[in-house]
Amino acid sequence: MQMAEPKGKRQKTCLPICPFHQPVPGTQVKQNYPASVEEAVCGLITLFYEVSYRFQALAEIFEQNDVALPRVSGYFRKVAEEEEQNAETLLEYQKERGGHYCAKDIKKPRTESVQNICQALDLTIRQWKTVANYLEELCALGKSCTDPHTSSFVRKRLLVPKIQQIKVASDLITNATRLGCTDEGNVSFGEYLIDRLQEELQRPPV
Repeated sequence: MQMAEPKGKRQKTCLPICPFHQPVPGTQVKQNYPASVEEAVCGLITLFYEVSYRFQALAEIFEQNDVALPRVSGYFRKVAEEEEQNAETLLEYQKERGGHYCAKDIKKPRTESVQNICQALDLTIRQWKTVANYLEELCALGKSCTDPHTSSFVRKRLLVPKIQQIKVASDLITNATRLGCTDEGNVSFGEYLIDRLQEELQRPPV
């Protein structure tokens, strides 16, 4: 017989655990879904919604008349949609395993300091690396809790695509730097070239 995790006793983790999560009684036993994994998934769903909101804000920056980089804006719109889909994917997985999501208000992201492509891409890469680290930790948590299903699902559906996104964004910032773009000041001529010529901006990054 599987023993429930002691209340208030959880493995040490850096995951964005949902602090107010209240598992539905009986569902974890029925679905063999560890409470610590359910709490972590709940927190990551919120994180993906926050990341999506942040990328929407970046897209809006490059839609402004004094910036006007439509393909750059479209790129951030696409990745915002993908992050929202990632949240929905985890939300559906949570329901399938017998868990639930604690809906939360998503605060407006702070992107006021972003003025150019290099700054936006640097923020993007740092954000995605943080997410990738969380996903790696969730995989490890699943294994340690004898929940290989979560580990396999997260790695295949979320972590591998995220690593590919990081590579594309890294290539974009490398090319931007070669064209003379910097992380200082407003949009430069090199950024207009990136917007016009960079193929990765014209298709989904994964």
